[in-house]
Amino acid sequence: MLDTVQNRTQNLAAFAAGLRFKDIPTPVVDRCVDLFVDWFGSALAGKGVGPVESIRAFAREMGPSGGDSEIVIDHSTSSPVFAAMVNAASSHVAEQDDVHNGSVFHPAAVVFPPVLAVAQSTRASGREMIAAAVAGYEVGIRVGEFLGRSHYRIFHTTGTAGTIAAAAATGRLLNLSEEQMVHAFGSAGTQAAGLWEFLRDAADSKPLHTAKAAANGLIAAWLARDGFTGARRILEGAQGLGAAMSSDADPSRLVDGLGSRWALSETSFKFHASCRHTHPAADALLLAMEKNGLKFDEIESVTARVHQGAIDVLGTVTEPSTVHQAKFSMGTTLGLIAALRRAGMDEFDKHSLDREIAQFRERVRMVFDDEVDSAYPAKWIGKVTVRTHDGREFQARVDEPKGDPGNTLSRAEIENKVAGLAAFSGSASPGEVEELLPRLWKIAESNSIGPLFS
Repeated sequence: MLDTVQNRTQNLAAFAAGLRFKDIPTPVVDRCVDLFVDWFGSALAGKGVGPVESIRAFAREMGPSGGDSEIVIDHSTSSPVFAAMVNAASSHVAEQDDVHNGSVFHPAAVVFPPVLAVAQSTRASGREMIAAAVAGYEVGIRVGEFLGRSHYRIFHTTGTAGTIAAAAATGRLLNLSEEQMVHAFGSAGTQAAGLWEFLRDAADSKPLHTAKAAANGLIAAWLARDGFTGARRILEGAQGLGAAMSSDADPSRLVDGLGSRWALSETSFKFHASCRHTHPAADALLLAMEKNGLKFDEIESVTARVHQGAIDVLGTVTEPSTVHQAKFSMGTTLGLIAALRRAGMDEFDKHSLDREIAQFRERVRMVFDDEVDSAYPAKWIGKVTVRTHDGREFQARVDEPKGDPGNTLSRAEIENKVAGLAAFSGSASPGEVEELLPRLWKIAESNSIGPLFS
């Protein structure tokens, strides 16, 4: 696609408005369906979690008592904006939703909630819904890459770039013109927000970031359809997102390979129920233990060699006080891996605040590694050094953590993940999950998107 340097926001809007299902390669469609089913499991996982229940209560009080759009955790319905808000919050609280490495962005949590809500409301086809989701991924990932590493140090990219992604996805589903899509981006960008400071206090803000990104992007697209105008160069303009929120913004990334490079296919699944920055080291520690027959009580210390982004995010959590905050603790995650060989929902819920895990956490340290940092964010390399009480030392590395495109989850593994998340939260029975999964896998074949729970 032509790179019009003067207005890359418009280039990106033209791509999103013009994308059609027939333009999307079959492997990308298949990957999008995989990501949708994986997202649905994360959306189910939020039931009973305090921040999600607060947002659901808000939606019940402020929104309609019913509607065409489904709230996944309790199978109730509401208007598109409130259903999208609750589903986006719910799908980002378990730390099991997908991630795009290069943009450090979680697309599913902000793309699928508005897409599903609007598709159900308008009775769009599965093909239309998938095309809209792909538009959201392609736009959101490129906005995240454009904003760069300096942005992520302060801002939660899923809250900021996610607002644009939600607008692109909703706008595609509403058949916005190129001009209307530009205005949708403008209105979305002026609402983009999300700061990492919440981690220091174990505050509830993270699912609010995705809730608002999904809802605000939907609102921006809906308003644009009605003629509401927004800034034409909200991304690269002199007072746009790049100028306000980044010191290394690269506008060329906004149009990188549009229509030929399918960034959605680069997206990774999350295997462990923790911040993605912990995953490379977790996989490397597990490899070291399995390869050398190491046991938990033999380990004296672990050194994780990491990129600066991991230090910026995880370094603020020194003594986690809640299970969710523990998911942003490298020491806690590695402690669970060492003790239980897993860092899943049950392990975090039952053991992340245990005394022996806390003691292990104190023996884990992160150190900056030039190779790991140079590869990041395109590659997330895991390196660990493990020392034992009897003086032995072992090293291990992982170049593609479990869930990356080159080390991906099979559809059977995705189904097991969905079933496990539903069972953990109690949001769907085993029978409901068994009946639901075949319909989720065939979502692209649906003539009209209706309720997912019969």
